[in-house]
Amino acid sequence: MTSTLPLFPLGTVLLPGASLPLHIFEPRYRQLTVDLVTGAVPDRSFGVVSIKQGWEVGAENVQALQAVGCSAVLQDTHRFPDGRFDLATVGGSRFRLLEVEENAAPYLVGKVEWLPDTPSPPELESVLPLLAASAQAAHARYREAARFEREWFPEHSPEMFDDLAYRLASDCLMTMEDRQRLLEETVEARRLRLVRKVLHREAGLLAALRAVPAPLSEFGHPPNRN
Repeated sequence: MTSTLPLFPLGTVLLPGASLPLHIFEPRYRQLTVDLVTGAVPDRSFGVVSIKQGWEVGAENVQALQAVGCSAVLQDTHRFPDGRFDLATVGGSRFRLLEVEENAAPYLVGKVEWLPDTPSPPELESVLPLLAASAQAAHARYREAARFEREWFPEHSPEMFDDLAYRLASDCLMTMEDRQRLLEETVEARRLRLVRKVLHREAGLLAALRAVPAPLSEFGHPPNRN
């Protein structure tokens, strides 16, 4: 099933269920915010698509966008007297970007198809509980290596594994490439394998370097501002 969705290219990867705060100051995204709040854009949703290189992209450079993105659902807004906004959003559903409307204004609009999960093969379905447990163990190892002090409370049922990989990843610092691979994987068992592998790797690096993850700002990562 295809839909039309406003697009918000960003230098980050949004995962389903993950929080994404945004500071809006560009006129085109101020207009998008107004359209979301007033209902001109249905379901208070827009599409977040990661930029392959750099931080900005326009209609003339849409090939710089990843093929798979995630919808963001607007939860709360704060408007400043000068017209800027602070937004609280949360990741919704994955989609594949089919095309971008070149004449859309003032913000990009894309034609997308929603990307549902694919059932796990029988041989993986039977070991989902084991995969979930090993992924959570890798997550605990990462948190210990990163010296996280706050507790982590998974918001999912022990019998539900479809979003567990996303929740584990959202609690940790991962590269954009790893997050994009996780976003594009449609088989929950393989997502759990992937997040387990990545978290074990990152925990090992942190332990070997005797380091803790630094804030993204220290790596020159700009805040989510548009």
